[in-house]
Order: sequence, then structure tokens, then C-alpha cells
Amino acid sequence: MLKSLLTSAAALGLTAGVASADYSLTILHTNDFHARFEPVNKYDSGCSVEDNAEGKCFGGTARLVTAIADAQARTDNVILVDGGDQFQGSLFYTYYKGKVAAEMMNKLGYDAMTVGNHEFDDGPEVLRGFIEAVDFPVLMSNADISAEPLISDKILKSTVIERGGEKLGLIGLTPEDTDDLASPGPNITFSDPVPAVQTEVDRLTGMGVNKIIVLSHSGYGVDQRVAAETTGVDVIVGGHSNTYLSNVSERAVGPYPTMVGKTAIVQAYAYGVLLGELNVSFDDAGKLIEASGEPLVMDATVAQDEETVARVAELAEPLEEIRNEVVAQAAAPINGERDTCRLQECEMGNLVADAMLARVADQGVTIAIANSGGLRAGIDAGEVTMGEVLTVLPFQNTLSTFEVSGQVVIDALENGVSQVEETKGRFPQVAGLKFVWDPTIAPNEGRVIEVLVATEDGFAPIDPAATYKVVTNNYVRNGGDGYDMFEGDDKNAYDFGPDLADVTAEYIAANAPYQPYVDGRIIRK
Repeated sequence: MLKSLLTSAAALGLTAGVASADYSLTILHTNDFHARFEPVNKYDSGCSVEDNAEGKCFGGTARLVTAIADAQARTDNVILVDGGDQFQGSLFYTYYKGKVAAEMMNKLGYDAMTVGNHEFDDGPEVLRGFIEAVDFPVLMSNADISAEPLISDKILKSTVIERGGEKLGLIGLTPEDTDDLASPGPNITFSDPVPAVQTEVDRLTGMGVNKIIVLSHSGYGVDQRVAAETTGVDVIVGGHSNTYLSNVSERAVGPYPTMVGKTAIVQAYAYGVLLGELNVSFDDAGKLIEASGEPLVMDATVAQDEETVARVAELAEPLEEIRNEVVAQAAAPINGERDTCRLQECEMGNLVADAMLARVADQGVTIAIANSGGLRAGIDAGEVTMGEVLTVLPFQNTLSTFEVSGQVVIDALENGVSQVEETKGRFPQVAGLKFVWDPTIAPNEGRVIEVLVATEDGFAPIDPAATYKVVTNNYVRNGGDGYDMFEGDDKNAYDFGPDLADVTAEYIAANAPYQPYVDGRIIRK
């Protein structure tokens, strides 16, 4: 997704003005940061120091420090809020859990955030520690937490803050299906966001608060429903769907802000590569009379705060301990050589694809496709360290699940074998299916001549018209390595699963001593 932002003029920043009014406010916002304290590359993966120095990277807390300070200097009244999912996505979270997120959010000066589903990845206890460490309220209105003593007194449904002599009501939302997406435990129940929001709006307006902002980790579609089915909500700052909204890019899903009735909806993609900047104005009665803005791209033109760079580097030092941790045993060397995996079925490809599929099989996913370019090494026999797994899978990719037709699966495999002659990384490693391809046929002209999918009764021909649930990594799902057919918001996708390296390490451990193998799932005619 990020690569598409590069073609936009979003980096030009805010161009639309806000008319003189009784009260004007700038809302700075982030969402789905996913522990990306260090910069990322154009595919949202880890970025080397060298590439960052060459201006090839985006985001990182050090850039946000600068951008937020600059934005605050442009206006008298400003708030900074987050749409959830600060947790999960890099080794910083694996090692520190929520501690670094709390430190950096305090440094940036957030005024509030909502709970994302990934805030529950390690249960209520880790979330409690995070909440106790931050200097701002954490919100969630559509959940009953009264039976969970760890957080029953820590999370608010809504809060009121003051800015420029005016009261602002902030309401939190988290996904209604968080039970399926994370590990909140048995003591928390989630509910429909619409009545939850309306209840809080009514309570806040009854207190005389007439400017209402919802912080919603529920997705762009749900946010539009909330706007349409409630009254009194002025702004919804979204998250969860990692939606790119813009007025200047053809690749945007919708305008920034998206207006539904009298409610302005915004979202700022993910991973800190954008900083949302929405300017709103209200009349004396608290009616929203103007909303305009444009997300700001955190590219190389945004200077990094050197103090923050040094602190993040300091925090990264202990991560070496993780890299030396023994996580499993391998019964034999696992071949992940580039010249093997980019040409044919390989042992490392089977391992990673099997691990991906095993992790999400209980969600009805039946097909896994991994790009061989994401496999960067093999693993020796004997002890397997986390460092070895991270050497194989260094890009901080996460699992993405989605639904496509059988024909799209065929098209994806066709793309995967289209550049074998150039040993390109798009060659597909798979699980849950078998395919036969013919290199004598021209690229993208029908090289894939047979595709079989696993069923309860064995393998059967894929149905081009049927719908299949697929898992891959977020790089491929976002169109990396030519997999453009997987892009789009029309595929019931969830792009923010666990880290692929963690998934693979856990799979090796669960099957230790792991015996590498190939089984003929990819046949070259």
C-alpha cells in the first residue's frame, strides 16, 4: 500500500483553509502504528540504516516528533489522538510488550487513544501495564469489562478534555470481533458500536459537551455505518482497516475527510508513514461547519529528531538477546537457497507456507502463498535460534488473510512463475494446493497448466468461480512482487496478523525436531 502513496502529492501537506469561526481545532492523528519505532521501507517492512540515510525510508517515531511539533506550531488549538493498534508488529513489541509504546506516546504527547484488537494480543495484563504507564486516557465504549479485574478500572468509555477554553468529548471503539482477532480472555464481551457510541454521545451532550470525536479502531466501513446511524458525532478518527484517505491521490480509497451526513471521517493508513492533520471549525452551538485537511507523508523531507533516534537505537540493543534465543530443533538442514527457492519448490518455502496455513486454518483459510523473495537464508541442523529465523524472514512482515476467486489464485500463480528466467523473488511457495507449470509457454500466457486444491477427500481441481480463503504476508497482499491481483479493499482482508517470523518459529518448535521436506506440490513440466 505504501508504494502507492509515493505517487501522490500528499507530501505537499494541508492546502485547504479553514474559515474564521467561533472555534477552530486541528486534530493530529495516527493509527495502526504496530511498534514501528524505526523507519520502514516502501513495503512497510524493516528499513536498513543505509537505506534510511539515502532517503528511501518512511515513518519512525523520530520523524513523528518533528512533524507533530511543526503541526502544533501552525495552530493555537490542537489535539493528538490515536486510532489503536500500537501493539504488535516488530521485535520492539516482542521484547518490551507495551513499554516502548507507552514511552514514545508520552514523548509525542498524545491526548487519548482507543483500544485496538492487537492491544489484547497478550491478554488484559499487558494492556493494563501499558495503560498504567501512559499519561493519557485509553478509551473503549463497546465492551463490557466489568468482570475483568485487570482493566475494569483502567479503561474509560469516553472522556472530556479541554482545549482553547472548549470541552471536547472523546469516545473509543474497538472491533466487535476482537474475541476472534486477539486474546481478550473470557471476562470481556464486545458489542455493536452504534448503540455504544450513541449512549456516550447522549451522556456527553447531557453534560453540555457539544463537540464529539470518536476514536474508532473498527474499520472504514464500520465508521461510515456509525456516522450514518448515530446523531451528534462530529468527527470519527479511524483505524483497523489501514485505509488511505486523500484528496490528491487517485490511489486513495476515499476523500480526506470522508463526509457521511454531518460527520467527518478520517484515517491515516498505518505504521507511522502518515500523520493525519484535520482542521475543523464549529459554530457557537457546537455544529461542525467545516472540515478539511490532508495526511502528511513522513518521508525523508521530514527531519528525524536526533534525541529520539538515539533513544530508539538504545532500546534496540537488547533485541540481540532475542536473536540468540534457541526456539527449536531442526533434524536436518533446511534449504532456503535463493537459486533453489526462486526456481522450484524448496524446503524453506514449504516450512513457511505450512506455518502460515497452520496458524490460520481454524479461520477457514485453505491456501497459503509465500513469495520466495521473502526467504533470505537456510537453517542449519541442530539448535534453531530466533536470530536464524529472523535471518530467513527479516522483513517484519505480518500475516494477511483475504478472500479471492479461484481464477485470482490462478492469476497469482501465473505471476509467480512469470520471471523464473530472471530468478525473481515472486516465485510462489505454497501450501494447501499443488500446481504444474510449463516454462516453454511465454510468461503470463498460461504457464500454469494445472492447479489442485486440498479438500477433505484429497486434492481436486481448483474452481475458477469459487471463493477461497488465502493467507500470505502483508507485502504480497499489498501488491509486492507483482501480486497486484491481491490488492484492494474488496476482499474481506485482514492484513495485520502476527509477525511471520514469530509464526514460523512457533511452528518449528511445535514440530521439533523439525524434519524438512519437499512433496511435489510444485511440478515443472
